[in-house]
Amino acid sequence: MPDPCVPVVLLRIDPNPFHHGTLGAARSLGRCGAEVHVAAGEEGGDGGPVARSRFVTRTHRAPRPGASLDEVAAVLRRVAAQVARPAVLIPMDDAGAIAVGRLRESLAGPFLLPEQPAHLAEHVADKARLPELCRSLGIGHPDTVQPRDEHHAATAARELGLPAVAKWSRPWLLPPGSGLRSTTLINSPEEASDLYRRGHATGSELLLQKYVAAGPGSDWFVHGYADRHGTLHGGGAGTKQHAWPRGAGLTAVGRWDPAPDLHAMVGRVVDALGYRGIFDIDFRVDATTGTPCLLDFNPRPGAQFRLFADGGGLDVVRAQYLDLTHRPVPAARALHGRAFVVENYAPFSAIRALAARRGTPPPEFAWHAQDDPAPARAMAAAWSRHAAHRLLRRARPAAAGAPGTSPDRPAVPAAAVRTTTAERKASC
Repeated sequence: MPDPCVPVVLLRIDPNPFHHGTLGAARSLGRCGAEVHVAAGEEGGDGGPVARSRFVTRTHRAPRPGASLDEVAAVLRRVAAQVARPAVLIPMDDAGAIAVGRLRESLAGPFLLPEQPAHLAEHVADKARLPELCRSLGIGHPDTVQPRDEHHAATAARELGLPAVAKWSRPWLLPPGSGLRSTTLINSPEEASDLYRRGHATGSELLLQKYVAAGPGSDWFVHGYADRHGTLHGGGAGTKQHAWPRGAGLTAVGRWDPAPDLHAMVGRVVDALGYRGIFDIDFRVDATTGTPCLLDFNPRPGAQFRLFADGGGLDVVRAQYLDLTHRPVPAARALHGRAFVVENYAPFSAIRALAARRGTPPPEFAWHAQDDPAPARAMAAAWSRHAAHRLLRRARPAAAGAPGTSPDRPAVPAAAVRTTTAERKASC
């Protein structure tokens, strides 16, 4: 059980109001009595639907996307002053994890953090570094080219074969509203050239990667928390059943499955790096060769981490909280076969899961929770406005700007509902 005397601060620099991972972290720790602060949203600390959760004590203004280290440090100092006692700090996105890693020494007073080298989070998140890491450890990785210019991008796409995967080495540097996604599938050399031209000044390098043949159950992710001794806690291995967007998107439906070989592989990576903290590592098993290829190393909780809430309620954020407050982390009680569904990205899967939720183990929903219904209602209203806005922009291409530009994310008024520590404990 977390110590309710030690608060937690969830940091998210990405202004996405539909980040269900932040809600999952607030619920996980709030249900066990921890005072949860959420620093997310550009406008007045608006945390979107997450701010409606009864487990969120207070929301705070987050650093703006692209903020300098000095700006991030100033925001976190202000949050620390408002919290008024040492708190566990958990970044929920890559930009936050990298900034906190760099600022670790100056943040060590007001915040409790895992002990690891200052630039390690940035090192593992940089997709341009992964090929060499995988080669050094004998782990599979798709053939990858870093184009020098537009012409080289087109040539590389042809040589790798189409479709190919286009990634940005440091996606947290992509400007909001640019329409550039961290990962996309490209179907022509011209698309590769266009991507290079649109993003080459962002500070993030374009990577072109051979498309790994996929089969049923080929997309895997492994989550965990590496404690001060490098022991792994609180996670598991899961398969991506559905993605949003299709082909190269986040997990809309996932399932917890046993994968001892992947666990062993992740253990080697964590040991080799000396990594400490929460991680989310993505794999794709090549349907032709059966080789697992490491695709991404994310130095923070994956948005679907609540899939791995085990039979005792342990997950990666709770494992970090317990470890950093010097409390024992219980042994895992795996719930293989458990499903995770993001309702706004997979509505039909959500309906089927609701109809079958009496099964064992019961599914985990990203938004819906009987003890915390307000975020799901706020998400549904905001998602409807979001979808309507997208349809309107498609219907009026002249007003939509450049092709592929993403619509602005809708803001949801913050109305954080507070609960007392006693109420939160009662819900455990």
